[in-house]
Amino acid sequence: MQRIEIVANHSVEENILEALKNYGVGKYYTLYPNVMGTGSCGPRMGDSVWPELNFALVVWCDEEEAGGIARAVAAVKEKYPDEGIKVFGIS
Repeated sequence: MQRIEIVANHSVEENILEALKNYGVGKYYTLYPNVMGTGSCGPRMGDSVWPELNFALVVWCDEEEAGGIARAVAAVKEKYPDEGIKVFGIS
């Protein structure tokens, strides 16, 4: 089993969910709708200084599905390279 975490700007949430559906992966997930933090694309704090927020999606899956998730997210990332889309995997 692998734990896959996707963290990205809210602006691409619909795109990522649609890509997962189109690739037939990530059918069962946990969504954390308002995630704050600082990454390589800068702060996302949901306040007046840093108004943007991220979301996080967590999927537990097998290795094959993890590969499909990575490909689906890569397709969205290619379309929106400046939106801070990150994928992390833990075995």
